[in-house]
Amino acid sequence: MSALFVAGTGTDIGKTHVACALTRALKDKGVATAAFKPVVSGFDPADPSGSDPARLAQALGDPTALPRISPRRYLAPLAPNLAARLEGDVLRLGDLVADCRAALAGAHDLMLVEGAGGVMSPLTDEATNLDLIAALDLPVLLIAGSYLGTISHVLTALVALRARGARIAAIVMSESLDAPDLVQTADALRAFERETPIFLAPRDEHWDASDLAEHLAKEL
Repeated sequence: MSALFVAGTGTDIGKTHVACALTRALKDKGVATAAFKPVVSGFDPADPSGSDPARLAQALGDPTALPRISPRRYLAPLAPNLAARLEGDVLRLGDLVADCRAALAGAHDLMLVEGAGGVMSPLTDEATNLDLIAALDLPVLLIAGSYLGTISHVLTALVALRARGARIAAIVMSESLDAPDLVQTADALRAFERETPIFLAPRDEHWDASDLAEHLAKEL
């Protein structure tokens, strides 16, 4: 089974938006797809419908999959390690790696593993998303926003990922609200990043990610 780590250049820039659209496009192509988000914070069990794992479950067409998609869920909208501590829990990289490997062992054509926050955002008191990516050794789908300053954030994330030996399967620039033109910003990024293809993700729940799905089917 193939797998892909969905990473972001920051928080709230569209990782789940892209992962959901990609899941729908892969399903349309007959690819048996699964999703896993090892830890999520800011999760309200009284109203889970708008949460990242609930959106992923909906894209998969299985609303009951939420607990399986995100086994570690915390209420406070903080970094996962801080949110977990408020509930008397301690997150450890080894446990998150084990959770991911167990999920990856399922019978699917493609598993999307979505991180929490940006590439260098803390997951535990001692480990970041980058440490989890390196431990899992998965190709990366890097999601960025289109806001002013995003080019610096993308290039910085690429340097960090490549320094740890990560392979970047594609970059997706997700449209930010009240931001510079999406196409122009992506074109400006292409002048600095010629190695990895860059796809655009308009802020539209009905965005068709079939081109991205076709590219990834060849890459993975």
